Amino acid sequence: MEMNTKAPFARHHAIVTGGGRGIGAAIAEALARLGASVSLIGRNTEVLQATADRIIKECGVKVATAPADVTDEAAVRKAISTVSSVLGAPTILVNNAGVALSAPFLKSDSAFWRKVFDIDLMGAVYCTQAVLPAMLESKWGRVINIASTAGVKGSAYITTYCAAKHAMIGLTRALAIETARTGVTVNAVCPGYTDTDMTAQNIANIMKKTGRSREEVIASLVAQNPQGRLIQPAEVADTVTWLCGDNAASVTGQSVIIAGGEITP
Repeated sequence: MEMNTKAPFARHHAIVTGGGRGIGAAIAEALARLGASVSLIGRNTEVLQATADRIIKECGVKVATAPADVTDEAAVRKAISTVSSVLGAPTILVNNAGVALSAPFLKSDSAFWRKVFDIDLMGAVYCTQAVLPAMLESKWGRVINIASTAGVKGSAYITTYCAAKHAMIGLTRALAIETARTGVTVNAVCPGYTDTDMTAQNIANIMKKTGRSREEVIASLVAQNPQGRLIQPAEVADTVTWLCGDNAASVTGQSVIIAGGEITP
C-alpha cells in the first residue's frame, strides 16, 4: 500500500465508541488528523454531531455518526452497518465507551454488576464481533480496547469496575492470540486518572460525599502517580494512533499503561 506521509491513515475508516467527548473525542480527532475517515458511536446524538462538526472543520476528513447504546447488540450492529455503508468497512475499532461507577463490594448488587459489565465489557465484545469479519477478510485491522490501570491492579470501592477492566484485558490477550496470523492486532490502552468529564463527575461526587475541596480530591486521585498529575486525553490518543500504525504490526495482546510511572513491571 502506497503511504501518504501527510495523511498515513487516509485509506482507513476508524470507529470510535464513546467518541463524542473525553478520551474518545481526542482519539477520533487524532486519527482524523492522520487522514482517517472517522465514525463516532455513542448515546448522545447532539454531542456526537458537535464533535463530528468540529473534526470535519479542523481536519477536513469524512465523519459519520450513529447513536447507539453499546449494551444493545442489535443497535451496535445497525450503527456499524450504517456508518460502513457511508465510509466503507472499518479497519480500526477503538472500544472506548465505558462507565466508572464506584460502590463498596457489599453494596454492589447484581443489577450494578450487570450494568458495569454490559457497558465496559460486553459493549466491546459486540462491537468487535461486528467489525472483525471484514478485518479478517481484508487481512488488516486494529482493535484497541481502552481499559484502565484498574485492569491491571485492584482498588477499593471499584471492585466491579476493576473486574470488568481485568476482563477486557483478558479479552484483548486471548483475541490477539486467535488473530495473530491474520494481519489483525488487538491491544489495550490503560490510562490512569485522566482529565475528562467522567473524572470531573467522580471528583464532584467525592467532594459531595466527603466535604473535601476539589484540590484535595484531585491530590488523592493522583497520589499513586509519581508525576502527581492527571493524564491528558491527547496522551492516550497518541498511544492509540501509534498502535494503529503499520510500524506497530508486531505489537499485539499488550496492555500499554499510561499512568506516569504508577505501575511498573
